[in-house]
Amino acid sequence: MRISGTLLPLGTALGLALLGSHAALAQTPKHSLKFNHVLGPKEPYHEGFLKWAKAVEERSKGELKIDVFHSAQLGKEEDIIEQIRQGANIGQNTDSARMGNYVPGMAVMNGPYFVETLEEVAKLRQAPTVIKWQEELASKHGLKVLSFSWVQGYRHFFTNKPVKTPADLAGLRIRTPPAPIWQESIRALGAVPVAMAFGEMYPGLQQRAIDGVELVYNNIPGGRFYEVLKFANETKHIMLINFEVVSAKWFDGLPKEMQAILVEECDKAGEATSKEIFRLETEVEEQLKGRGMTIVKDADLAAFRKAGEKAYEVLKINDAKVAVHKEIGKN
Repeated sequence: MRISGTLLPLGTALGLALLGSHAALAQTPKHSLKFNHVLGPKEPYHEGFLKWAKAVEERSKGELKIDVFHSAQLGKEEDIIEQIRQGANIGQNTDSARMGNYVPGMAVMNGPYFVETLEEVAKLRQAPTVIKWQEELASKHGLKVLSFSWVQGYRHFFTNKPVKTPADLAGLRIRTPPAPIWQESIRALGAVPVAMAFGEMYPGLQQRAIDGVELVYNNIPGGRFYEVLKFANETKHIMLINFEVVSAKWFDGLPKEMQAILVEECDKAGEATSKEIFRLETEVEEQLKGRGMTIVKDADLAAFRKAGEKAYEVLKINDAKVAVHKEIGKN
């Protein structure tokens, strides 16, 4: 064997060949996952997903690798979810609103004021009703929930007029994701819901197809929404719980050890990212003030809570809400 014109002894040559083959094997994971989310690369979630991927690769010694794709690079959320259901090795950051399209009761977790603290979210993991929903989602619809420890913060209304009561939203066209609980929640709170993809919001505001959005604080700088909106109205109407979902068929095909690594590291990364998001909210508020936005902090939360109850009634999921609240001790 020659390297740069030098003839190597046979034993050395064989050793190098074996070393090269071992290196090639180490670089090729036995299992891989392409993970898609709609948020931008500067969002806290993206950094959190990268940390999750790194932890999984290290703990699995390279046998399980996650490649993270931001800004919906793999496609729209609804399309990705259908691919997941068919068994593709793809994951998606989503929410219970979309999962409610398959298991209706699950949508309550995305309803107005359903949970309001990270402690309440943690209790949901042990709630029998929530566990049953996840089992049904996997067995009947092919969607395995790895974790819902990812809390994106409180959703607020971002508009071009101050909003303090549900009446202030009358006639305003507010963008929502395309799922019933989103639309009915925004309608119950007083606005006109307009289903629209995440990436279409900025041009939608420019073209006045919508009058505002309801998002978490950390979405605003990344999407540059301060350029087209003037008021951040702190209604806290939804504590946004995100779900990390993969194919149940793909997940069941993993060795048990890999399954445990995937789930445990997803929960850890989610909890850390959620805490970081709440820490960053104050900083984001100050940034938005500096960019000319007005923060409305005196919204009538009692009035919004009362108005939000109608969403559960319209979708006939109030019993599900009551059952879960009883299980987690929320009055």
